[in-house]
Amino acid sequence: MAGYTIKNLKQVEDKAVKYGLAPALEARFAREDLDCEQHGLTYQRLEPGARSPFAHKHERHEELYVVIGGSGHVRLGSEVRDVTMLDAIRVAPETVRAFSAGPQGLEWLVFGPRGGRDAQAQRPAWPEGS
Repeated sequence: MAGYTIKNLKQVEDKAVKYGLAPALEARFAREDLDCEQHGLTYQRLEPGARSPFAHKHERHEELYVVIGGSGHVRLGSEVRDVTMLDAIRVAPETVRAFSAGPQGLEWLVFGPRGGRDAQAQRPAWPEGS
C-alpha cells in the first residue's frame, strides 16, 4: 500500500441516496476510500432549511465536526447552538447531536476513530417545538 491516499470526497458514494435520505442530506463516508487505518472521515451536507433526519450519540467514541460551508444549528444534548463556517465542535460520546441548515445550507466534515461504528440513532432528532 502507498504511504498516502488522495480522494475527492464528492467521488465517495453518497450513502444518503442508498438509505432514502437524499436530496435533503448528503453523507459520504470516506474511511475505506482513503484506506484509513486509524481515523474515520465523513463529508455531510444539508440543503437550505433541512434538518438531520435523526440524532445520534456513541457508546465510546468522541467526534469532531468542522463546518466548511453555510451556517445553521447543532443540537448538543438539550442545547441548540448556532454554527457557521470554520466552527469546530468536539462532541463527547454520550452527547446527542444533530444538525439543521440555515438559508444557504450547511456543509461539515466529521472526524472520528476508525471502527467508530457504535452510533445509537435517536428519533426525533429535534425536541418538539425547537
